[in-house]
Amino acid sequence: MSRAFVKEDDDRPEKPTAPRLPPPLPPGVKNLLTVEGERRLRTELTRLTEVERPRVAASGDEPAVKHELRVLDARIAHLQQCLHAAEVVRPPEQPWEQVKFGATVTVRERSGEQARYRIVGFHEADFEADWISWRSPLARALLDAQVGQRVRFKIPAGEEELEVLAVSYD
Repeated sequence: MSRAFVKEDDDRPEKPTAPRLPPPLPPGVKNLLTVEGERRLRTELTRLTEVERPRVAASGDEPAVKHELRVLDARIAHLQQCLHAAEVVRPPEQPWEQVKFGATVTVRERSGEQARYRIVGFHEADFEADWISWRSPLARALLDAQVGQRVRFKIPAGEEELEVLAVSYD
């Protein structure tokens, strides 16, 4: 419908959209976190609740401030929900011959190049750091593999094969 047919002022500023939270995990899927991931989320939650939110709240009552508070409150609620439902997984005892949750895995690709991936929780995944969610196809292929084993997984271009070279837990 055109704005010509409604009784709203065109001069009135548009309401800022409410911030969107990341999608929740599917029902029945555990919210696994590494010990380090839990620490980082708790540190962020503390910083947002004790430093950022009070600073923003004290900066005025303008619409932009109210919007920023809604964004902060949404992130705070999301972090609280993540931490409340989290299952923290501690690294296994040595020897580290098998890939488990929290492992940093060094692999050799078909091309001969090496790559490192860390298998972490859904809320810890970081593509740029090569931290992959334990729910990703690559992580699923690597989980329970042993040093020296070759694993296969599907990629858009077909199928990839990797050889597990090393497993460590940082």
